[in-house]
Amino acid sequence: MDMGISGRKALVCGASAGLGLACASALVAEGVELVIVARTEGPLLAAAQALAATATTAAPVHWVAADVTTEEGRARVFAAHAAFDIVVTNAGGPPPGEFRNWDRDTWIAALDANMLAPIAIIRQLVDGMMERGFGRIVNITSSAVKAPVDGLGLSTGARSGLTGFVAGLARTTVARGVTINNLLPGTFDTARLAGNFAAQARRDGRGVDDVRAARIAKHPARRLGRPDEFGAACAFLCSAHAGYINGQNLLLDGGSFGGVF
Repeated sequence: MDMGISGRKALVCGASAGLGLACASALVAEGVELVIVARTEGPLLAAAQALAATATTAAPVHWVAADVTTEEGRARVFAAHAAFDIVVTNAGGPPPGEFRNWDRDTWIAALDANMLAPIAIIRQLVDGMMERGFGRIVNITSSAVKAPVDGLGLSTGARSGLTGFVAGLARTTVARGVTINNLLPGTFDTARLAGNFAAQARRDGRGVDDVRAARIAKHPARRLGRPDEFGAACAFLCSAHAGYINGQNLLLDGGSFGGVF
């Protein structure tokens, strides 16, 4: 299927690895001009080179090393590139822990990364999208927004705030061609998940392979999600065909969530 977005320009955050890179890869395959952002220059440059090498069209791949959870980082991105048709916000979640140990500074850091930074990016770009009559904003959040996980309160709290904000804003933008949706990933086979398995293995005194196998055995699909599957879903939400999908939270977890709604 032709997604109808060749020649559009996209900002993809957290795009040096994992699900952000998967989204960038799916978009560049559709002929989208990319600006990818991450904090660390080396991996980001490598990702940009790999994306450019796989591009099916002449659409360029730009990169900006910046921390978009800060005002200074966002200013660097927008000084280099002012207007976008597509935005994918993405930030790693804060570490798990016990809520009694989280002080105000810990909470503010979580909110800055997983709620306030995406809102600031949307605020910067959404009016231009509406003026041009086309925009796709996709926020990568977490399945924990729908099915909370013990110990992930920082992530769930901050991302739930973003979810509630988007639900209201999306209803005010869609009449002018701008949709805003959230992707909620479950367990995808990424380096971050591998790190979580390793941490759990150390805590439990078990082998990493045993931890991984136990998680997969509990999963309805009996496997982990592939990043390319996530990227394909993101590309469709960003496509010309998805103009009537708005204000939604799309859960990609292989059926792990046990509820009907």
